[in-house]
Amino acid sequence: MPWIDSHCHLDAPEFEVDRDAVVLRARAAGLAMLVLPAVAVPGFENLIALAHRHGLAYALGIHPLYVDSAAEADLERLAGALQRHRADPRLVAVGEIGLDHFVPGLDRARQDRFYAAQLKLAREHQLPVILHVRRSADGLLKQLRRIEVPGGIAHAFNGSDAQASQFAARGFKLGFGGTLTFERALQIRHLAATLPDDVPVLETDAPDIPPQWLYVKASERAQLPPCRNEPAELPRIAQTLATLRGWSIDDTAVRTAQNAAAALPRLAALMASGRP
Repeated sequence: MPWIDSHCHLDAPEFEVDRDAVVLRARAAGLAMLVLPAVAVPGFENLIALAHRHGLAYALGIHPLYVDSAAEADLERLAGALQRHRADPRLVAVGEIGLDHFVPGLDRARQDRFYAAQLKLAREHQLPVILHVRRSADGLLKQLRRIEVPGGIAHAFNGSDAQASQFAARGFKLGFGGTLTFERALQIRHLAATLPDDVPVLETDAPDIPPQWLYVKASERAQLPPCRNEPAELPRIAQTLATLRGWSIDDTAVRTAQNAAAALPRLAALMASGRP
């Protein structure tokens, strides 16, 4: 089964002690590919090396939670990195970019400016984008109407039916991960069950967004070790999607892999080449 984790932060410090083992567990669980989105310019070269070392795909961008600490020149550095690596088949998108209207105290105007600038870079390089969407779907769509890009993935989507339809109409797939496994995530589960077949993709956002079986309540975190999500959890997360949609697990693997490849065309070519 060709599982694809369309969003995994394998370069995160939580994986520092056993990163190679994490990849081996993912392979053993049947994952054919992981997509590694960047979050900040200083981590680009390490991320690229990691993708090449393990035969994975990557995206380059500045995450909205890192925009406030980014230098003004980081947009130029991103532009330079996209130019230098433009022929690298493992570079599949610009990301993780977007807007975060959940975390208090962030400079929304600065986020919007960085987001728009990165959309323009994606358009220039004809790359899809991997979007961070947290209480910000309307703001993201507003800029996408102004700056058209070749689609991509709206990661960890939790918007309305109407917003989902607007992203899909613009060539975006919607990412579903650990949150899907919580019975109280009613809107996410509704979307996962009712979207057209060619829209859902699977992701873990590892080490974040743990599924229900890994989740530790805030009241218990002081007494227990931190919970860490990892790509090997993807097939079990996928079982929830399969149940919601009435798909077999094999169909779920094939359909979501096809959707990820449609969202990220270089990923399709990379998979077809046998390079992973």
